[in-house]
Amino acid sequence: MAPQTRFLSHAPRALTRAVFSSAAVLCVSAPLSALAAGAGGPGGPGDKDGDSSWGLGVGAVISQKAYTGYDRKTRALPMISYENRWVKVAGPGLTVKLPSWTINPSQRVDFGLVAKLDLSGYEQDDAPILNGMAERKGGLWAGAKAEWKTDLFELGGEWTADASGHSKGQKFALTLEKSWRVGQQVMLTPRLGANWVDKKYVDYYYGVRAAEVRAGRAFYQGKSTTNAEVGLRTMYLFNPHHAMFLDLSVTALGSGIKDSPLVDRSTENRLFVGYQYRF
Repeated sequence: MAPQTRFLSHAPRALTRAVFSSAAVLCVSAPLSALAAGAGGPGGPGDKDGDSSWGLGVGAVISQKAYTGYDRKTRALPMISYENRWVKVAGPGLTVKLPSWTINPSQRVDFGLVAKLDLSGYEQDDAPILNGMAERKGGLWAGAKAEWKTDLFELGGEWTADASGHSKGQKFALTLEKSWRVGQQVMLTPRLGANWVDKKYVDYYYGVRAAEVRAGRAFYQGKSTTNAEVGLRTMYLFNPHHAMFLDLSVTALGSGIKDSPLVDRSTENRLFVGYQYRF
């Protein structure tokens, strides 16, 4: 089927979902700052008193969800990032920085409190299999994270819970990544991730309630599961202010989601391409 393109001039609800449903916005601000500042290990913007960094940009995300009959979507979206010693804003996410633990000059563990908007739910007209289903909402998620940064790799863990109370679910993400610089202008960052979601999250977004059962859509009560992700960020820095980037990821869904009668795919994928100006 032909891709569907949603631009920012559409209805307010479509605008909100386009801006806040993509995690890709959160993936690009940190490597851009690191590359522009020449950081190769722990450190970067916001580490010293008075330091700050912010940027503006625009991008497009092309995503394929696992719901049966869900067409690949292309969305344009703005990008806003800001970071200083105390806070970091990247797209729909806010991190309040806590004191770090410096192990040695090449190793450091950063801690933070996080809040992010996640409006990746669905409406019944998003796909034929969802016709007659009640709307599933996103909302505000909040929690904490820790990042172990070394010269060799970065290992991060993040726990969040649905502060809006729609799904009442919880998530825990573990991510391992490594950045390589190719010359002075290119950065490559492959990553591996494991994302656990509890049964309340799966039941809300992939479950089928008794009142929603119909032919071809059986009752389903979700169960906790773990999704695996592999991804690659590529960034090209024209100069300290201008950069282009690309982020590609594929997620292998756990059995708790694959067993849902709402899905017919075992993977989801996303491609994000964009430009950012760093002030």
